[in-house]
Amino acid sequence: MANREELVIIRGARAGDAAAQLALGKLYLFGGASLPQNVPTALYWLCRAAQQGVADAWRLIGAHIPFEVALPVRSQALPWYARAAQEGVPAAVRVLAQLRRIDPPLPAEPAPAPPSAPSGAAAPSAARLAGAPDAWRALEADRDADQDDLLRLRTLAAQGGDRDAQLALGLHLARMNSEGDRVASMNGTVNFKRALRWLTQAGEQGLADAWFAMSRIYIRPEFSQRSASEAQACLERAAGMGHSAAQLECGIHAWRARRGAEDNDVRAVYWLQKAAAQGSAEARQALERIAPPQPPASWAEPLVPLLTRELLGSQPLLAARIELAVLFRLTRAEALLLDVTAADQGHCLVVDIRASYGRSKRRLVLVRTAAERQKLDRILRLFEQVDADLEGNYRQRLYRLKSWFGAGMMAAA
Repeated sequence: MANREELVIIRGARAGDAAAQLALGKLYLFGGASLPQNVPTALYWLCRAAQQGVADAWRLIGAHIPFEVALPVRSQALPWYARAAQEGVPAAVRVLAQLRRIDPPLPAEPAPAPPSAPSGAAAPSAARLAGAPDAWRALEADRDADQDDLLRLRTLAAQGGDRDAQLALGLHLARMNSEGDRVASMNGTVNFKRALRWLTQAGEQGLADAWFAMSRIYIRPEFSQRSASEAQACLERAAGMGHSAAQLECGIHAWRARRGAEDNDVRAVYWLQKAAAQGSAEARQALERIAPPQPPASWAEPLVPLLTRELLGSQPLLAARIELAVLFRLTRAEALLLDVTAADQGHCLVVDIRASYGRSKRRLVLVRTAAERQKLDRILRLFEQVDADLEGNYRQRLYRLKSWFGAGMMAAA
């Protein structure tokens, strides 16, 4: 038997008091001091309260009333699950999807509008926006989810600042997937401008996929604001944030444009190394064409055991050039003439001695490992500390090399 306090709540609920109906629904939902738990009865009173605009009533319905209890009163309960789903209640999303799949389908039932917010209170949409990301993710995982519900929740989540929802909404509006390919199964009209608005917001929150998708939109011939420069800018933003496909494309584009700017080959290698490090086989193949692996043996290797303490002390730069020749398989002319400081690009060496040695060609040598980078840094510090003018020209450097290691040894090399 209900106690005195519960009796007061029951009388108020029967008289139509919304607060009492909510309180009675809670008592039956969770069990009161004297009232037993009765979930179907709880649903009845919570629906009564929800009809009067009590938001907590439909939130409790969405969060705690299971599908089996809602099914017998589907038409009465459905609007409140829809309202709870809009506010981001994950359980409501699942039950709503189940109820909508029941045959025969019900006609569209508009969810009752909540009462106007009192002066100074937050707008009702704020609560919906706050919970929408969780609800959207829950429905996204449901393969049988109603697509209209999914789009509505995705939009709410995007408006609430969820970057994944913004990306998904942008891709939906562009009718493309994350690789930038058109998705034929997506019906509806493409809206690139709205797509760019959402993708930009997702990109500004750190999603590389969003910048990559924008690069695909800007090169679409059907896009009225098609722009190759904008596409490239977006592609480089994505690449800089670690997008492997964008890094590969940036590398290939830079390599093809090397005739317009000679240092584009350096940029190409930079991006291709990034993509290769993420497992791109195409990037590795491109690197092998641009900077082929060096021969396993170097002319300078027999000279390494002959680097005495006396030589290291009196000819430190000559010793360093021999070490460079072994490390990066440089020819003798390259080793003696290379401007080491200018050649270092961090991820590679630009070996270019054409100004002093006309028969040579410009080429790139990759810095492939941390150990190579460490040795190169040590050699660079040496060149910064010692006056390079003391080395003289190529003839003088070659003479010094032959003097220290012998003409016979150099002829064999």
